[in-house]
Amino acid sequence: MDDFPTISEAAKRIRTGEISPVELTRTCLDRIAALNDELHAFITVTGEQALEQARLAEREISAGAWRGPLHGIPIAHKDMVCTRGVRTTAHSNLLRDWIPQSDATVHTRLTAAGAVSLGKLALWEFASGLPGPNVAFPPARNPWNTQYSPAGSSSGSGTAVSAGLCLGATGTDTGGSIRFPAAACGIVGMKPTYGRVSVHGVLPLAPSLDHVGPMTRTVRDNALMLQAMAGHDPADPTSADEPVGNFQRLIDQDLRGLKIAIPRTFIDTTPHDGDCVEAFDRAIDVLVRLGVELVEFDFAPLYRAGDVATRILLAEAHGHHLPNLLGNPEAYDKPFRERLMQVKAPTPEEWDALRAEQRELKREYARLFASGVDLIASPGRQGAAETMSSMLAPAPARRNNCTRMYSLSGMPALVMPMGFSISGLPFGIQFAASWFAEDRIYQVAAAYEAATGWTSCHPLFHITCSPKHHQ
Repeated sequence: MDDFPTISEAAKRIRTGEISPVELTRTCLDRIAALNDELHAFITVTGEQALEQARLAEREISAGAWRGPLHGIPIAHKDMVCTRGVRTTAHSNLLRDWIPQSDATVHTRLTAAGAVSLGKLALWEFASGLPGPNVAFPPARNPWNTQYSPAGSSSGSGTAVSAGLCLGATGTDTGGSIRFPAAACGIVGMKPTYGRVSVHGVLPLAPSLDHVGPMTRTVRDNALMLQAMAGHDPADPTSADEPVGNFQRLIDQDLRGLKIAIPRTFIDTTPHDGDCVEAFDRAIDVLVRLGVELVEFDFAPLYRAGDVATRILLAEAHGHHLPNLLGNPEAYDKPFRERLMQVKAPTPEEWDALRAEQRELKREYARLFASGVDLIASPGRQGAAETMSSMLAPAPARRNNCTRMYSLSGMPALVMPMGFSISGLPFGIQFAASWFAEDRIYQVAAAYEAATGWTSCHPLFHITCSPKHHQ
């Protein structure tokens, strides 16, 4: 078995009986046992439960009751996703030993699709803190170089998928928390349209911005996983009652005639590492060779989106955590506690102004797509991963201006590998589309993946990289 099997490859071999779900699950558990002490991707490993799920999958498939491409596939969940009978900690001392009595909808749906859960993954505290001095569990490390951060907040998810500890993982994204680790760890991460995937049973950060999405090695795997996760959920008041089509339906279709927009002035005026911009320009050259037409765009709300989204995020998080911040502040690690304690709740007038900015951003994007644009492309992060020591500094820099416009607008956005920095760390490219147009993103992302081969590059002890286009 390949050290880094994809979901689609493993699914074919499981269905034909070439490999067994039990064998695949044991391989992942062995890899976790060998590497997790160094990578700290997992907080809780549910080995016996995973093997029992794998045995059930094997029996069902042998009996002809194949549930689909996730049947028998080992995945893991960000430790914000509630799991009945298995602790859900949010990487915080506040919930260090909390065991939910029910499952999050996304966990229920993936289990119904036959996925095997290996356990719960590290994150930044409550999806917003940073690796701090008294963090409840060791912070995850970047498998490309453990002296570097995997970014956050879905740090363990990025590390686990990149290092081959699981074949896919759930992540949450309120301001970039799926997309940042995808870029930093060299994997594929999708923040779907707001409301596309239920957040019922997922610990909240900022409910008006919270998303749940899949993190995988390849674009097709990502579409397969989202297929099982998506759909209306009456238990979630933010859930969109929108039909779920086939997310793979456009994969392998020609890109000629598609129009991709680039916010060039925004990119040029937002601090990016030079080698990141160079990698992005080479990626755009690949897309042009694939037949897309390029246009550039610019509008004022784009420059305010990062600040607006951050203010909404912090205000909603502050309101949610305020009782515990006042009654049990020491249960939070210092970075998260101090960040929220400094928040001043917006006045009604300030809330109205923030929501007006959000509506204006959405209107501008709607006009852009109405003009014939199919997709937007930009760097997925402003540079490669930071060192762990810099993340532990008293005031680490936060580089989130390249993602929060899509958190604020609720549009789908995917980040995938885009080559490497001069220090050998992954870069990511971001594709965004109109609301509920995830299939269009997958079309372009899959074509770029096939033309470059960056997703064939893997870290750790079996570093393999055979990109078709050396950027």
